[in-house]
Amino acid sequence: MPPFDKAIKRLFGRVGGWAWVACIPLTLVILATWGVAAQAQDELAAADVQTTLDNIWVLIAAFLVIFMNAGFGMLETGFCRQKNAVNVLTKNLIVFALATLSFWFIGFSLMFGANGNGWVGWGSFFLGGAPELYGLGPDGLNLSKDTFFLFQAAFAGTAATIVSGAVAERIKLVDFIIFSLLLTAIAYPITGHWLWGGGWLAELGFHDFAGSTIVHSVGGWAALMGAAFLGPRMGKYTADGQVSALPGHNLSIATLGCLILWLGWFGFNPGSQLAADLAVPYIAVTTNLAAAAGGVAATATSWALSGKPDLSMTINGILAGLVGITAGCYVVGYAGAFWIGLISGILVVFAVGFFDSIKIDDPVGATSVHLVCGIWGTLAVGLFANPNNFTQGGEGIAGLLYGGGLAQLGVQILGVLTIGLFTVVLSSIFWLILKSVLGLRVSAEEEMKGLDIGEHGMEAYSGFLKDTTDMTGVM
Repeated sequence: MPPFDKAIKRLFGRVGGWAWVACIPLTLVILATWGVAAQAQDELAAADVQTTLDNIWVLIAAFLVIFMNAGFGMLETGFCRQKNAVNVLTKNLIVFALATLSFWFIGFSLMFGANGNGWVGWGSFFLGGAPELYGLGPDGLNLSKDTFFLFQAAFAGTAATIVSGAVAERIKLVDFIIFSLLLTAIAYPITGHWLWGGGWLAELGFHDFAGSTIVHSVGGWAALMGAAFLGPRMGKYTADGQVSALPGHNLSIATLGCLILWLGWFGFNPGSQLAADLAVPYIAVTTNLAAAAGGVAATATSWALSGKPDLSMTINGILAGLVGITAGCYVVGYAGAFWIGLISGILVVFAVGFFDSIKIDDPVGATSVHLVCGIWGTLAVGLFANPNNFTQGGEGIAGLLYGGGLAQLGVQILGVLTIGLFTVVLSSIFWLILKSVLGLRVSAEEEMKGLDIGEHGMEAYSGFLKDTTDMTGVM
């Protein structure tokens, strides 16, 4: 007998003869099951990693948006006079605290609650209820309720702080606090639900990726009505209708504020992807291109009009480009982002002059930046949306310049008009009630001495000489 046959015979003999062969199918089944289980475990681990990455990125983006409050604080303080610095800083600091609490109480529910309808959401008070109640969980966004809430609360705070700049240097602090609560608890969440909560504008195909209208125009409309009801600052417009400059006291911190806001916008726009994927760097590039184009365009425009480059216009031009690109940063190409930013920078210069011509006194240009350029950026989606760009978000969204006809532009116009009308009416009601009950404006004596003394009993720059120019006899 050959040696190989003898070895096989001895092996089978030790395990009970040919019965050993029956173990082979069982072994194969075990190996196959083990392999499938290992593959399933790998797939589960990959999904868990993606979920974690999505939540971490959106949290980082939320932190950047919250840091924008520092930018708004520096910008507005620098553009205002030193006698009102404490007041401006107080408003910018407290507004995010107010927005967080009001949004936690009811605003988040009105904006994202799935128990509502196409006009208003409804969930639960104090962030209650399961994640599914807010469009989260396995069948919704790949985010935890805590992550999503913090990101959206940061946006609500941004809408409220826009108002702060337009009403600066003459509003009572208590009125601003109450209005901020009403805006972030009621007005902003309701219009936000129309799109981001799956409401009627979302069903029509309205597109506002990160909030040129939902955040910036809403804040801009509310700011415009506040400035109108308050009236101009003492000395801003002379009896014969001329505009008097009331220059800010510190353009250094205003410039710092602009740079902080520019940085924070990389949380504002890319974070609105609500996922950690390759669309994030694309959105960051379109955002940056628009900001750069806006800053250059505003500088060149103000230089051509006045003969000298105006730093304040450069600052507002950068912000105008950022506001303008916010709606379409995911669906426009690089060229579209450039043109949106460029036109935003030109618009903001002329908008500042327009509001002065109708005696709407806005110390920081908030209405020019956020309202005018927010409207423009939203409409620009209907012009520049490019279905052939890098992002999947471009599919199905084609602007007029890319063969989409007037359909998308028409929906964008409808969204701008309806959100604007609702915000104007509701914010006007809020302002009028506050004016009749509490009085919106500080006294003439307090305004002349400065709100730091009148409202807070302290000074931002103790020991420094401050402007005590007598404004008697001017409007």
